Amino acid sequence: MLIGCPKEIKNQEYRIGITPAAAQEAVHHGHKVIIQTGGGVGAGFSDADYIAAGAEIVATAEEIFATADMVVKVKEPQANERAQLREGQILFTYLHLAADRAQTEDLLKSGVTAIAYETVTDRNGALPLLAPMSEVAGRLAPQVGAWTLQKANGGRGVLMGGVPGVEPAKVAVIGGGVVGTHAARIAAGMGADVTVLDMSLPRMRYLDDVFGGLFKTRYSSKGNLAELVAEADMVIGAVLIPGAAAPKLVSRAMLSTMKPGAALVDVAIDQGGCFETSHATTHDDPIYEVDGIMHYCVANMPGAVARTSTLALGNATMPFMLALADKGWKKACEDDEHLLRGLNTHKGHLTYAAVGKALEMDVLSPRLALKM
Repeated sequence: MLIGCPKEIKNQEYRIGITPAAAQEAVHHGHKVIIQTGGGVGAGFSDADYIAAGAEIVATAEEIFATADMVVKVKEPQANERAQLREGQILFTYLHLAADRAQTEDLLKSGVTAIAYETVTDRNGALPLLAPMSEVAGRLAPQVGAWTLQKANGGRGVLMGGVPGVEPAKVAVIGGGVVGTHAARIAAGMGADVTVLDMSLPRMRYLDDVFGGLFKTRYSSKGNLAELVAEADMVIGAVLIPGAAAPKLVSRAMLSTMKPGAALVDVAIDQGGCFETSHATTHDDPIYEVDGIMHYCVANMPGAVARTSTLALGNATMPFMLALADKGWKKACEDDEHLLRGLNTHKGHLTYAAVGKALEMDVLSPRLALKM
């Protein structure tokens, strides 16, 4: 199979979909790998690194989209990239379609077979290709939130850990999954007073057992959420419904109860955000203010630490990429029901139920798609 990896073109996106190690493995499996020149530079990989791994370097993304049997990326294809996709081609990347009707319609129009990292599962029901970036984004969230809280950036001017005689920042983390756990751990490590909200009692018991009271947990009822949001200097949104739009848990009305200059960090922004007032921002212009509350809603947070993120993502995606290349997408998905759950579009059909529900579009069963 001819596997192609173009340079990412989203604002300040420095990650790359295939590491030299992954390229070497694919070549060892008998496949041809083509990488766009300069594609790995932002993550610290030179063209020479890829050549040494057995890959070939091509000048343009257009050549990759025109010739590759499978296109491997990091971020969702941008409009000009989507225009180059075609039926019979595999697209393997993050998609986050539930919050993006335009992308969904373009993928359906192209006929491409699109497999989304964020909906591939494992035997435990977890999301193995989303987890590495959730870990990165979770660990980044308190860091960028602390920066947002600085007075020069419009924030309250509160130091996360306080100082002797002055209390630390109060941080509320909505969601105790992968993102929330890593966010809470780092925020607590910075000295903040951290509370994690979650609806799962077993998950809260787990967090308490593992972290030994490093941070507090509260049941995520409407009353508890409203109380903690009003008290917080920083709120980190870390909720996820796999493949679906994020629920809007903090309304605009709730902003009036918050402390002026408090920070909202919406890690769920790829799925539409969990704050009513969220809209996606970029690393160039990451924060904005609504009703005196500062919002940080960068849609590709892990791109800020491109090398760490690329290596972590490459470790997770490599086995699935090789399965798709070795067997073809149909056989790979027939053999692995968890990979099949990653199928989002095929031959003009939407194949992921949660996306169809979010966008009010018809959905074809992935099992039926395998027979097309």
